[in-house]
Parts: sequence; structure tokens; C-alpha cells
Amino acid sequence: MGRPTTTEAADGLPSGRRLLAMVSLGVAVAMAVLDGSIANVALPTIARELHATPAGSIWVVNSYQLAVTISLLPLASLGDVHGHRRIFCCGLVLYTLASVGCALATTLPELVTGRVMQGFGGAGIMSVNGALIRFIFPRSQLGRGIGYNVLVVATSSASGPSVAAAIMAVASWPFLFWIQVPFGVVSLLLSMRFLPRSPLTAHAFDVVSAVMNAVTLGLFIIGLDGIGHGERWPLVVAELAGSVVMGWVFVRRQLRLRPPLLPVDLLIQRPVFALSVATAVCCHAAQIIALVVLPFYFQYAGGLSPFDTGVLMTPWPAVVIVVAPIAGRLADRYSAGILGGIGMAVMVGGLVLTMLMPATASWPDVAWRLALCGAGFGLFQSPNNRLLISSAPADRAGAGSGMLSTSRLVGQTTGSALVAVVLGLTHGGPDAIVRATHISLGMAAGFALVATGLSWLRVVPRG
Repeated sequence: MGRPTTTEAADGLPSGRRLLAMVSLGVAVAMAVLDGSIANVALPTIARELHATPAGSIWVVNSYQLAVTISLLPLASLGDVHGHRRIFCCGLVLYTLASVGCALATTLPELVTGRVMQGFGGAGIMSVNGALIRFIFPRSQLGRGIGYNVLVVATSSASGPSVAAAIMAVASWPFLFWIQVPFGVVSLLLSMRFLPRSPLTAHAFDVVSAVMNAVTLGLFIIGLDGIGHGERWPLVVAELAGSVVMGWVFVRRQLRLRPPLLPVDLLIQRPVFALSVATAVCCHAAQIIALVVLPFYFQYAGGLSPFDTGVLMTPWPAVVIVVAPIAGRLADRYSAGILGGIGMAVMVGGLVLTMLMPATASWPDVAWRLALCGAGFGLFQSPNNRLLISSAPADRAGAGSGMLSTSRLVGQTTGSALVAVVLGLTHGGPDAIVRATHISLGMAAGFALVATGLSWLRVVPRG
């Protein structure tokens, strides 16, 4: 791969090559994000055709998420050591080959194995995509590049169920994976040609820390998932306790390393970096809580069909798609603390108004409330991501990018588990769903309020 030129490393790419680099990046990121939800719609069909139980089929989704989460930080560290482009392309190759394996699977274990491999490949893509954007765009336009990336992530995340439903309407479930193969090949060819090289660090990869990271996050996610699925409390407590103990040992080890796999040095020495990570966790927890609980409310309490529910939820991601690129451009000129604080305050207002809306609210009444939530989320995301990535040194860009994706997944996992707990404790008829929705939206507003305060703390320069 070689070391990059000064222009590639510091000043971004020429405009023509920049566009093609972002296309290659966007296609791969869209696939990796879509894959987190695209299989959900097909789970009943997959379970039936592979002669699996509904509970067992859940691992088609969970195995992907688990593989992504435990490998993000190790692969981000490998990106700093061996080059972000190399890790991205290797992840893309693995992801594409794993998609073929998933499409050819004839048993549930084969499909789950393929999904695990897809997860590791997807982590290779997501762990370094933020770092690559840092070298694709000049520093003065970094927010614009981050805005485009947020646009891709938001669009892919929101459209996953719709894309899956459209494919399932005309083809069998293996085509959910076959259709990703040509896109993976195209993205790989473009990536090898147009993605920039980045500075390499001199440190070696720490295998022990990578294992500790996997055990810590793996036990955390399995424990939270166990809460949501009604696992025995002694087992859940043991899993979460094991995560805490291993996490403590893991962090203690990171404090002695230079540089560490988990960037505790940046979290300690650069408060703006730590605040950006914490704000992202809270923001994504707030978002996923609302996006998970509202469909239950609309279908079970409101009597809407799944299609109508999807249409009614559309204003949130639709507004994010519009606002995120605008916020990215603003982030190149104005403080991320101010923009993010305003965005999260707007999101708090939208969540509270959604929580208080009457049961007889019309579709337009629901739509403008969700649009307000989406506007706040979109205004927050691009500036926060820009600040998080740019506050890491250039030779630690992978660490910043890895923490960006990890904070998103940790927030989403925590939020989803909390909704599952609330739904489990308030199980019953429509009235119980209404209570669960109010409680969940209240928690979401609380997370968003904390994110608002954390974002405003960044207005004063802190490092």
C-alpha cells in the first residue's frame, strides 16, 4: 500500500476523485447498515423453510449485530496499523463472500455462520469509513463529507424493512443476500481505485486487548438481549457482571498501553472527544427507543397495518435525509456544541410532544411531531460526528471512527433492551401498550435531554 502523499493524508482528494471515493464508500456503508435490519422481515419465512424455531431464527439477526459490535474497535486499530483502505477493502471482500454463503445456506447453523462472517466484514467497512472520509475531504469541508455519510446511514437504516419487503414480494429469502453481491463487487473495484491511503502508525496490534474487548461487549450485548427476551435473571446478572469485571480489567490494561485499542487516552486527555462519544450514545439510545416502541403503539393500540405504520413513521427518516447534509455544511462553520445542543433540544421537544399526543391524533398531527424529532436528530448527527472524528489525531483516525460506530451500536442496543423490558413489564392489551409507549418515550426524552446538556458542554473549548 505504501505511505500516502501529503496531499492525500492532509488535504483531501481532488473533487472528481472525491466523488467516486464517496460513491464507493456510500455503497459499502449502505449495504452494511441495511444488513442490520434487512433480514428481520424474512425471519418467519427463514424459520419455516430451514425448519428452525422462531427463537432460534432470531440469531440470524443477533449474530450479525454481535459480530459487528465486538470487532469494530479491533478493526479500527488494525486500520491505524495497516491502513484504513486496506481494512475497508478486506472487510468488503469478506462481506461479499459471506453474502454468497448466506444465500447458499440450507440450514440455520450455516446461515448463522454466514451472518457472523458478514458481521465481521461489515465491521471492517463501518470501523474505518469515518477515518476515510477524513482523508477524502479537505479539513474545511469535513462536515460536508460527514453529512453525506449520515445521509447514507439514515437512509439505509430507515429503508431496510421496505427493501426487504420489496424483495420478498417477488423473490425468495436467499435473494436478500444475492442482491448484495454485485453491489459489493462494484464497491470493491471503485474502492481499490479511488479510496485514499492514510498515515500508518508504528505500534503493533494488541491481540489480548482485542479479545478482552470482544468478551466485554459480547457479554454486555448478550446480557441486555437476555433481559429483553425474558432469560433467567441469575444468568442475565452473571453475564452483565462478567461484562463489568472484564471491562474493568480491559480498561486497566488500556491505561498502560500507548496507543491503546480502546482510546482511553483520548477520552481522558481530550474531554471534547469523550463528550462527543457520550452524547452519541445517549442520542442513539433516544432514537432507537422511539423507533422501536412507536410501531407497537400504532399497530396494537391504533389498529394500523404494518404498511400504514411504515408510512406513518416515514417523516422521521425523511427529514433526517434533508437536514443531515445541511447540518454537515453548517458544521464546517459553526460549533458542533451549539448545533448539536440545538438539535437535541429540538428532539427533546419532538419526543415530549409525541408522548403527549392524544390517542385520536390524526396522521398529520403524528407526522409533524415525528418530523420534529427527525429534524433534531439530523441537526445533531453531522456536527457531532465531525467533531468526534476530527478531535482524534490524524494517525489515530481509526480510533475516532471506531468509537463513532461503537457509540451508535451501544446506544441502539441499550435502547432496544430498555424497550423490551418496558414491554415485558407492561404486557397486556392496548392500554398496556399505551402505558409502555408513554414510559418509553419518556425515557427517550430523558436520554435526549442528557445529550443536550452534554452537547452544550462542548461550546467552551476543553481540549
